Amino acid sequence: MNLSLGNVQPQTKRFVEPLALSSGIVLPEYELVYETYGELNQDKSNAVLICHALSGNHHVAGIYNDDPKTIGWWDNMVGPGKPIDTNRFFVIGVNNLGGCHGSTGPSSINPATHQPYGADFPFVTVDDWVLSQSRLADYLGIKCFAAVMGGSLGGMQALQWSISFPERLKHALVIASAPKLSAQNIGFNEVARQAITTDPHFYGGDFYQHQVVPHRGLRLARMLGHITYLSDDAMMEKFGRDLITSTPKFSLDVEFEIESYLRYQGDKFADRFDANTYLIMTKALDYFDPAQRTDNRLDVALSVARCRFLIVSFTSDWRFSPSRSEEIVEALMKNQLSVSYAEIESSQGHDSFLMDNNDYFSVVKAYMNNIEKDTL
Repeated sequence: MNLSLGNVQPQTKRFVEPLALSSGIVLPEYELVYETYGELNQDKSNAVLICHALSGNHHVAGIYNDDPKTIGWWDNMVGPGKPIDTNRFFVIGVNNLGGCHGSTGPSSINPATHQPYGADFPFVTVDDWVLSQSRLADYLGIKCFAAVMGGSLGGMQALQWSISFPERLKHALVIASAPKLSAQNIGFNEVARQAITTDPHFYGGDFYQHQVVPHRGLRLARMLGHITYLSDDAMMEKFGRDLITSTPKFSLDVEFEIESYLRYQGDKFADRFDANTYLIMTKALDYFDPAQRTDNRLDVALSVARCRFLIVSFTSDWRFSPSRSEEIVEALMKNQLSVSYAEIESSQGHDSFLMDNNDYFSVVKAYMNNIEKDTL
């Protein structure tokens, strides 16, 4: 029976060793907020790092203060008896650098000015996140992860781990991801950024001093993103063309269920997420391209990898289509690396990696069972 982790607590680690970023800027100090679930075994070989996607954070599973509304974003995946079984694995979730849920980011206080970083916070990359995560692993005494796993942008981090620190992970689980963004995806991100930066309350990224939030822009960015995360079939199944009222109003008011849903999701997101963090996260997505350093040869970029891989895609995911996962599989096979690939039937679009799906969960659970046999 799948059980809940129950109440969990975030932790904070402060790093005073400077971090040199890909941009050339050096962060003199920073904090990472993280959560852990399960118990680290004696030889510290059962650790699993969960990397979050664009709007995720360290709160992967469990709840806060007995409140079911605070459930972690991947609670259906992580917990006792679940695919990532916390009875067997020690699971770590981290809020990435530049985030807005406790780790040092644009809303944090800049020690040099004693004001929020705002527009002065440097851009970060997937490489930077992996480096900062490795330092957290050092602090926790973990020399090698049993697995590094993530979906979407989190999957990019898992892939980068296999390149940056090939000796520090035995398995990489890359879910609903891609080796780089397509031009269309970069275009979606730019429209979202324009919605934020042209909001009159953005103030060039320094809206904190004005005690306002670029709510309208962030809301529009999320509405756009939400449309791309779902499939056409999923939206039709959930909302169809249903009107809120029995007859049309012939106005610009909210009339269709889908309009109401998108506005609700946009407002909810704008109330909990930082606009500058959204900009930084989308740029990190755009910049990710490990093959750029190897003459656009992904197989060459991945030739340093030593771990085994599970690559998972979803049939209805048009933003990170199965063909993008197959590019990764092909590059790994050229290097004669061990790779398992599953294309899961799903109607939920890109969000499929967050949804309940028996086939999906069975694949991950079976793979993790093999990890336990082979590595622990």
